[in-house]
Amino acid sequence: MGRTREAGCVAAGVVIGAGACYCVYRLTWGRDNEIIWNEDDDEEEESRNISETGKGAKANAGAGAGARLQGDSKAKAEVAVELKSGPDVKAEAHSKAESGGGLEAKAKALFSILKEQASAKASKAAKLGSIFGTRAHAPGLPCPGVRGGGCHPVRNGARTGSKASGKSKGRTRNKSSRTPALLWPVRKGKFNFPYKIDDILGATDLQKVLNILERSNDPFIQEVALVTLGNNAAYSFNQNAIRELGGLPIIAKLIKTKDPIIREKAYNVLNNLSVNSENQGKIKTYISQVCDDTMICRLDSAVQMAGLRLLTNMTVTNHYQHLLSYSFPDFFALLFLGNYFTKIQIMKLIINFTENPAMTRELVSCKVPSELISLFNKEWDREILLNILTLFENINDNIKNEGLASSRKEFSRSSLFFLFKESGVCVKKIKALANHSDLVVKVKVLKVLTKL
Repeated sequence: MGRTREAGCVAAGVVIGAGACYCVYRLTWGRDNEIIWNEDDDEEEESRNISETGKGAKANAGAGAGARLQGDSKAKAEVAVELKSGPDVKAEAHSKAESGGGLEAKAKALFSILKEQASAKASKAAKLGSIFGTRAHAPGLPCPGVRGGGCHPVRNGARTGSKASGKSKGRTRNKSSRTPALLWPVRKGKFNFPYKIDDILGATDLQKVLNILERSNDPFIQEVALVTLGNNAAYSFNQNAIRELGGLPIIAKLIKTKDPIIREKAYNVLNNLSVNSENQGKIKTYISQVCDDTMICRLDSAVQMAGLRLLTNMTVTNHYQHLLSYSFPDFFALLFLGNYFTKIQIMKLIINFTENPAMTRELVSCKVPSELISLFNKEWDREILLNILTLFENINDNIKNEGLASSRKEFSRSSLFFLFKESGVCVKKIKALANHSDLVVKVKVLKVLTKL
């Protein structure tokens, strides 16, 4: 669309410029005055904007008005066409202008030639613009950019488009048509994937999709295959089939790729498969890698959200929570730094740990930012407040049940134990929420206060 818009601006500028010349001649100079139009032999570059064309027309008009012949009433008008559509444009303009009966005929001839050349150039640019393709998301799953993923080439494409729209204000340095630079390879042509991504497949077809995924290095094919597997993994009978066909190692291998879209789609497939307890036993091999990648990838990105959802599913039961205990400080740091959606997801993950009393000591002894106290604020909406109150309630119950209150000396002042239990700031914040306008939040606050 950028090249087509550019060609349209050039065409509009040429037509307006030629029309301006003709109108100025008709209104001010008269039929008997004669004009010399200077011919510029230097070839201009391909793109020129409207204002530049208009100024050139006025400058030529001014020069023609100032230069009048004194002896002869019939002067020669030299007509030059500055478009680079072909080598014979100038010759054609001269021949049509000299064959006319006067300046009016010459101006009409120039106007007609310029209009034809501009139309030909616009149609040529439209054809060029339709040749190049861009990598599009496979349908069936929402675009990550909507959630703040920003890692997709669409962002780069948007930037490229904004730059292209700004080219009408200046000149381009070359005439060649270039494909916009994207972060990942562009798929040209049509790829005939054997199935629709929303089809429910049997074991034989799933094996074919896994074979395609394993053998192909094309990011687009990998994305379509992963979306297909992810949709099928939402059904319990296919969760077992994908595992039995050896699909878990094939899918997990792609979480090491540098392409953020492929990593996100691989996490989504593993997330659906992790609902199955037998699949969790296989996925636990990769849980540390997923955790590390989730912590170091771009904050609030689609990849981070997909990784957090997978970790949340893997910690619903108590079997594999100990594999993530070393990341507790990182989880609380992310809880403070993340946006609204990241906060919600990370709190769901931490609540899973608080429901396991065996993880209480490691959880309350980790260092946390003191700014977490700001989550106990009535400015937050219901979901944030209910989650943080549940987290506080579970930790407070576990401290009592495990008898950790008597060993308070072993916890530092920067620990979660001191922030929630010893400082007294949390209790004050919770009491201030007792007058909250939301009835559900108010009931939850009263329940927590009765346990203190």
